[in-house]
Amino acid sequence: MICKVYFSPTGGTKKCLDLLCPEGIEIDLSKRDYDGKLQLSASDMLYVAMPSFGGRCPSLAIERLKSIRGNGTKAVLLAVYGNRAFEDTLIELYDTLKEQGFIIKAAASAIAEHSMIREIAAGRPDDADRKRLLSFKESIEKRLQEEEELEEVPGRCPYKSIGSFLKPHANASCIRCGKCYLSCPSGAIDEMRPNLTDDAKCLGCARCIAICPEKAREYDAAEFESVEERIKRLAEERKEPELFL
Repeated sequence: MICKVYFSPTGGTKKCLDLLCPEGIEIDLSKRDYDGKLQLSASDMLYVAMPSFGGRCPSLAIERLKSIRGNGTKAVLLAVYGNRAFEDTLIELYDTLKEQGFIIKAAASAIAEHSMIREIAAGRPDDADRKRLLSFKESIEKRLQEEEELEEVPGRCPYKSIGSFLKPHANASCIRCGKCYLSCPSGAIDEMRPNLTDDAKCLGCARCIAICPEKAREYDAAEFESVEERIKRLAEERKEPELFL
């Protein structure tokens, strides 16, 4: 059995994973009501894709990933980021799966449209990314037939500390349709009053912004402008997908 596990609030991470692994049983860790547990065997195969939130895996995604246990199961890791940097995302994912009983065979990074600032890496993964990731797929499939394990991935330990993320809130255009409540991975949006957000639970993942039919959810303008300027400066140069075997 091939199992594809991902946390993809705005869809970019899943797009990249689908290029590396087109088929398999899918487990979406970003579902609001996720409560699954899975035990895999040595004959199974796991592909895991995580977005980089400030250079780390989303804490909620790691918490949910720990409900999946391996028993000598081979695993391939993918870190997806918005053209800034993935920093400690891969190593955190690597360490988590090793602790869960998985054998890490390969890892990769890929670039998708930035979840907060959509003009950064807009349209990615693009044709060049697709060609590169498909070539990675071939190399990974060969590695899966070999005995070697992946001994290390980029990143540092202890992992970088994460500051606070911007939290989207509803504006006057909100019609309280509830679509944001139904799709929020962390349950940060009130069911009866979906125009309200619990900042303590909010991941800043931007799913509510992406799915709102009225474009009624947004970041504080002053805070966003400050963050946007800094991220755009760091993301000016085009980054390319990388493979680690």
